[in-house]
Amino acid sequence: MSDTKKLLILAGDGIGPEVMTEVRRVAEWIAKNRTINFDMEDGLVGGAAYDAHGTALDDTTLQKAMDADAVLLGAVGGPKWDDVAREHRPEAGLLALRKEMDLFANLRPATCLPALAEASTLREEVVSGLDIMIVRELTAGVYFGQPRGMQTYEGQERCIDTQSYTKAEIERVTEVAFDLARKRNKLVHSVEKANVMESGIFWRGVVSDMHKNGGYSDIELQHMYADNCAMQLVRNPKQFDVIVTDNLFGDILSDCAAMLTGSLGMLPSASLGAKDANGKAKALYEPVHGSAPDIAGQGMANPLASILSFAMCLRYSFDMGAEADLIENAAQAVLNGGIRTADIMQKGKAKVSTSVMGDSLLREMDKLA
Repeated sequence: MSDTKKLLILAGDGIGPEVMTEVRRVAEWIAKNRTINFDMEDGLVGGAAYDAHGTALDDTTLQKAMDADAVLLGAVGGPKWDDVAREHRPEAGLLALRKEMDLFANLRPATCLPALAEASTLREEVVSGLDIMIVRELTAGVYFGQPRGMQTYEGQERCIDTQSYTKAEIERVTEVAFDLARKRNKLVHSVEKANVMESGIFWRGVVSDMHKNGGYSDIELQHMYADNCAMQLVRNPKQFDVIVTDNLFGDILSDCAAMLTGSLGMLPSASLGAKDANGKAKALYEPVHGSAPDIAGQGMANPLASILSFAMCLRYSFDMGAEADLIENAAQAVLNGGIRTADIMQKGKAKVSTSVMGDSLLREMDKLA
């Protein structure tokens, strides 16, 4: 009897519905060719949810997300909602999902396939074969710390955001990083600003204690200041394997690393919660790219980041590593064959639409299977 997994698909805004259509096709291929079924339900988030319900995430959709085995998200946002109140902006729906599902570990791989190395702004030899995993703490830090907001101080207006972490919040994201490194090259860079920030000193101390006393002596741990890490990412990115850092620095460094690869349209991500007694964790998978409203509805979007996010779903939520490898290898074969969407177009290659890129990937999956 085949296993059935419940997927909530939140296509969102802009190009989200287009790329998620191709994800659904890949999921249907996996269901047809493997002993698994997917119960796929659609929901609204972001601007689409605001237009329908007056909020970027309604309670019904949130409950569906809590009950799902995994959530697949397309993209949220766009200039259409620029004047909406902050608490109802499309991005608020995504933040609410992360917070309510307690998705504390954001996994952002930055990989550069040889076929796309020349598309990077760095020299080909610097980035070709790049494979970094950035683990960003996602539900604490300066984005959620209190107090925050406007105050009056000595007769002047001032604004405050608070960087705040508990020991447990640092420990759990560091554990994810160490466990990932153990399956990779056993190297972790812990990144903070211990030279100027009290929270950085605390972060470094907690990570060091975990490395020393938590059973991770087989992992090499290096500490690095965030500004130096940003410099090193563009100087010698291949020195890194796994980087673990806080919410703010992770936001910045993961985008920096993403551009080393040549296109945001190629990069997936996963946001994971804590495992329950049955070993199941809440999870949300989404491409790194935004909603790209300027090309929405034109069939130009690159679906590979969303498809590779689904591959991460298979790997991390459903323990289907072989199937994840199949999708990733098929994507590489498509690119090796010269197929490109507009965002990764190169001279002498074949420019195709969103759906044709999906067709091409499914053909490669057929061959590899």
